[in-house]
Amino acid sequence: MASEGRIEEIKRAALGEISAATTTDELEAVRVRYLGRSAELTEIKKSIGSLPAEERKVVGKGVNVASGEIERDLQSRREELAAAEQEARLRAEAVDVTLPGVTRERGSLHPSLRVVDDIVDFFVGLGYGVAEGPEVETDYYNFTALNIPPGHPARGMQDTFFLDEGLVLRTHTSPGQIRTMLTREPPVYVVVPGKVYRRDSDPTHTPMFHQIEGLAVDRGLTLAHLKGTLAAMARHVFGEEVGIRLRPSYFQFTEPSVELDVSCFACDGRGDPDCRVCKGAGWLEMLGAGMVDPAVLSEVGYDPEEFTGFAFGMGPDRMAMTRYGISDLRLFFEGDLRFLEQF
Repeated sequence: MASEGRIEEIKRAALGEISAATTTDELEAVRVRYLGRSAELTEIKKSIGSLPAEERKVVGKGVNVASGEIERDLQSRREELAAAEQEARLRAEAVDVTLPGVTRERGSLHPSLRVVDDIVDFFVGLGYGVAEGPEVETDYYNFTALNIPPGHPARGMQDTFFLDEGLVLRTHTSPGQIRTMLTREPPVYVVVPGKVYRRDSDPTHTPMFHQIEGLAVDRGLTLAHLKGTLAAMARHVFGEEVGIRLRPSYFQFTEPSVELDVSCFACDGRGDPDCRVCKGAGWLEMLGAGMVDPAVLSEVGYDPEEFTGFAFGMGPDRMAMTRYGISDLRLFFEGDLRFLEQF
């Protein structure tokens, strides 16, 4: 049976380990070792009832005194260590305001979107509104309402991505002009920027690209108004020195139809046979345009005897190629930061 001497030894050993503990975890281990369920002092306390009457008081008092001193030292040391650990955490987490800040890289607009914004701002300055439309279109808006009925050869020119249930990925933003005219009365002046999709891929074509549709419907509009508008827009985007030409073309929803070309940036319009951008033509096709076909006006309920209009569809990605001197359109969509960081 434990003696007063043994209880004193246990107490001294416990107090020594409490003083030597350097962390709250070490201190908790000391507490368990000397005051836990399996600790020797605990076992002595449990056995007091079996001692002779004359020993119970002595041993009980010794155990209680030893346990009390150990508990007080544990609490005192716990407060010291907790304060020291908190101080260490605060020092570790402190911010040195004299250190230079961390420079974070900033993104910027994609070169194609820079041109989109520039063109849209130009037309807004002329009084045009901005409209949007869905990228998944019905056959009606993408083709039929634009005077391209089922079976018409012009449908094959679009290289369309067909979906189920008469839906397509829009091949142009021209459906936006139909949706606009169906919801408002003339005069109408609006541009429709957005993404379009065609099954095509080469240095000047990609399966997904941006397009800006423009529409003006009013009394007395002529081809001269269209020409002046497009010429002003081209010089705004490319500079006063750029070469510009209009040439006859064909689009099912405009009559007459024209295309706007600008001088090739890669060969300075010389028509170099080795130029991989213009392929020796000296010119780059920028957009298609024309006077809105009377059949399209009638389709949306406008009187073609009272109103005329013009429409144009341009590719800002190709315009970005010309503005920034990029020879391969696919670079805009590959996500190569070495390329994009230049802008």
